[in-house]
Amino acid sequence: MGPGLITGAADDDPSGIATYSQAGAQFGFNMLWTMVLTYPLMSAVQLVSGEIGRVTGCGLAKNLARILPRWTVLGLVALLFVANTINIGANLAAMGAATQLSTGAPALPFTIGFAALSVTLQMFISYETYARYLKWLTLVLLAYVAVLFVADVDWWAAAKGLVMPSFPLNRDSLTVIVALLGTTISPYLLFWQSSQEVEEIEQDPEAKALTKKPDQAKREIRRIKLDTFVGMAVSNLVALAIIMSTAATLHSAGKTEVASAADVAEALRPLAGDFAFFIFSLGIIGTGLLSLPVLAGSAAYAFGEAQGWKCGLENKPWEAVGFYSVIGLSVLLGLGISLSSIDPIKALFWSAVINGFVAVPIMAAMMVVASRRDQMGRFTVSTGVLLFGWAATIAMGLAAAAMVVF
Repeated sequence: MGPGLITGAADDDPSGIATYSQAGAQFGFNMLWTMVLTYPLMSAVQLVSGEIGRVTGCGLAKNLARILPRWTVLGLVALLFVANTINIGANLAAMGAATQLSTGAPALPFTIGFAALSVTLQMFISYETYARYLKWLTLVLLAYVAVLFVADVDWWAAAKGLVMPSFPLNRDSLTVIVALLGTTISPYLLFWQSSQEVEEIEQDPEAKALTKKPDQAKREIRRIKLDTFVGMAVSNLVALAIIMSTAATLHSAGKTEVASAADVAEALRPLAGDFAFFIFSLGIIGTGLLSLPVLAGSAAYAFGEAQGWKCGLENKPWEAVGFYSVIGLSVLLGLGISLSSIDPIKALFWSAVINGFVAVPIMAAMMVVASRRDQMGRFTVSTGVLLFGWAATIAMGLAAAAMVVF
């Protein structure tokens, strides 16, 4: 397990937790089916991004620059940076609030501390050690599975919500569906997994891009598939657990509106007990620590590759100044957002809107790259994966249109 597992786990960040919690609180078990729908779609697009990185030995932004005008790539990367920075701010705020709820201490020092810790680890810890730390940190997601054993879940209703949901088709339900789709399929995850495959090559003296060393292809593509399918399964199973636990507690108690992931943790305490509250809060902090480097790092990889900078977490800060400057700036601006009077829910909404519009051209261009022999050699992505990838692209296009309409 490697880039795929970390990518899937980072998808369940505090902002995503708030979205899944809102779905469970507002519609009970009736939004569980969305996770069944998104699993093959998100698996396909992440598989494509991972294979592009491993086959070409270059990150996604560099590959996109070969088929799109440079100004287009830079524009998309700039929008990605804005969306990621807003997400970082929201996640830092949620982590600080969750720590305050758990300890009773002021949130501000913890919020600043989490930001400083994330930047320090990315800058001064070796990539091998850092990747190992991120992989172990994915285990914190088990906290949300544990909540299911504390909450009083109606398992029959949950099973029905997976295959035969019942909800009104109106603005509220469509908004939640769009939010769930946008949360599970995000542009920053595509840049991150592709670049991490490149990092894996650079860490192994024997590894080469598959176009240069095709004898490694069978083993490496099998590894990427296993890693991605497992990583996306972990992501969606955790999302299912969050929707189910909030449906069994908040929705059942008539609490249908939540403002943040920390608010969900606080609301769980009187309904499911202190233990459920504690592990939900622990999950917010842990997934936040996991998501911060992915959000900041994906923007840095995208900017660096588009500009031709030296990139990679295996480099020291003075060896890749531009790359690490983007990481530091995104976390610093995110910290400013978390400490400002900006409404985090509105900020996240506009972040989702930006992601929705950025994702469509990126995913479409990615599918073109994955099918081009002049870039992928004889390792173009299979027809089945491409079909699901284009389906995900169309779904994101419809979601972006729905954001404008609704």
